[in-house]
Amino acid sequence: MADVYDALMAHARETAALEQVAGRLSWDQETMMPRDAAEQRGEEMAAMEGVLHARRSDPRVGDWLSKVDPVELVAKAQVAKIRRSYERALKVPARLAQEIARVTSLSQGIWAEARANEAVTSFLPTLEQVVALKREEGQALASGGKAGGDSYDAMLDDYEPGMTGAECAAMFDALRPRLVALREKILASPRKPAALTGSFGADAQIRLSRRLAMVFGYDMQRGRIDTAVHPFCSGSGDDVRITTRVAEGDPFNCLYSTIHETGHAAYEQGVDSDFLLTPIGGGVSMGVHESQSRICENQLGRSRPFTEWLFGEMRDRFGEFGITDPEEFFATVNRVAPGYIRTESDEVHYNLHVMLRFDLERALMGGDLTVADLESAWNDRFLKDFGVAVDKPSNGMLQDVHWSVGLFGYFPTYTLGNLYAGCLFKALRADLPGLDQDLAAGEMGAANDWLRENLRRHGALYGPRETITRACGEEPSAGPLLDYLEAKFGAIYGF
Repeated sequence: MADVYDALMAHARETAALEQVAGRLSWDQETMMPRDAAEQRGEEMAAMEGVLHARRSDPRVGDWLSKVDPVELVAKAQVAKIRRSYERALKVPARLAQEIARVTSLSQGIWAEARANEAVTSFLPTLEQVVALKREEGQALASGGKAGGDSYDAMLDDYEPGMTGAECAAMFDALRPRLVALREKILASPRKPAALTGSFGADAQIRLSRRLAMVFGYDMQRGRIDTAVHPFCSGSGDDVRITTRVAEGDPFNCLYSTIHETGHAAYEQGVDSDFLLTPIGGGVSMGVHESQSRICENQLGRSRPFTEWLFGEMRDRFGEFGITDPEEFFATVNRVAPGYIRTESDEVHYNLHVMLRFDLERALMGGDLTVADLESAWNDRFLKDFGVAVDKPSNGMLQDVHWSVGLFGYFPTYTLGNLYAGCLFKALRADLPGLDQDLAAGEMGAANDWLRENLRRHGALYGPRETITRACGEEPSAGPLLDYLEAKFGAIYGF
């Protein structure tokens, strides 16, 4: 039995190492790859996916799995993850897996160019291909599985194991009334925090973003920060890389994108080193992953005490910029306005952005919405939800990279992450009575240690809900997030 388990784990470790190589190809494509290398990179990604698919569906894996029945917690978790990957790989033909890798690699560059040129029509044929391939994959995964034949559920389950589209829809329906009511009270308030104005040098923004990354626990000896069109985090263990983006008129875009991605990176760097390059050696789900980025970005990074510290840092680096005191700066950082861009959205509107994407992609995968009608459906829904007409595609359906690379089922995990972050922050505050004093000093050590000890070090040892429940001491729910939002913005806007 021990020899069989060792053989299974040796195979899994090598597969995990190759997955990291594939991830590095994707990182390079977003940051450093020459523009004309896109077609070649697509072939490279397809070839790598072919190798990985063959390893995941190797008959030897099935044979080893039939002979192991571990009782120890870590071994049971490792085997469960390998079994899940094996069963998934058997359902998706190698041809389809490779074609998805090739097309999505090419699609990413086509999306970026279409976004830069505000040219939706140049992207639609490629998106048609991606949607058709992902529908085929979803149907293959759903066949005979727990998803009960629902292809969207099968794709969602890939990012948030155990979650279904119906459960997400019910959760969003429960969230929406209090979010909308809060937004209406804020917009009706006579208090109108000023927007940040001025020019903030790119080099100074990057230097400050590096400082913030280290404050939030990013180990630069095992990572690096680059720039990309869409900020992201890539890698695990001892090689975890993040990107940010710079707009000289909007330093918050750079600074809070960096904090957000640092939350993801600190999770990966914080996983127990014994799990490195094993099936449980990374985040357990995208929802739990997002909880780490959102608690860093929002509950900690946009808190009154931390923004007081950040105000001083920005004045030291940029000089006077029109905001006169820390309290005004706190309100500006948390200013609520119905903007176009999800990643730049305030905490009140953010989940409404996610709900829009969830409904549209679910309709796309179910065949109730065509790619040709996607832009008009997006624009109509945005006007209804935000009261603002979309002015250009880069502020509408072209703003996110996710659909171009086939990440259908991913968007709901952002709101799950917000819910989880609300629960975690409630527990963190209870355990760290000196938190506000630390934040006001730009000191995140105790909070980073709490998150590492209670959540990050476990990797994928437990399931998503169990991971959050163990960290918080109670089942995750929407209540803590909504209570936090209402208290915070009630104080800022005077109600």
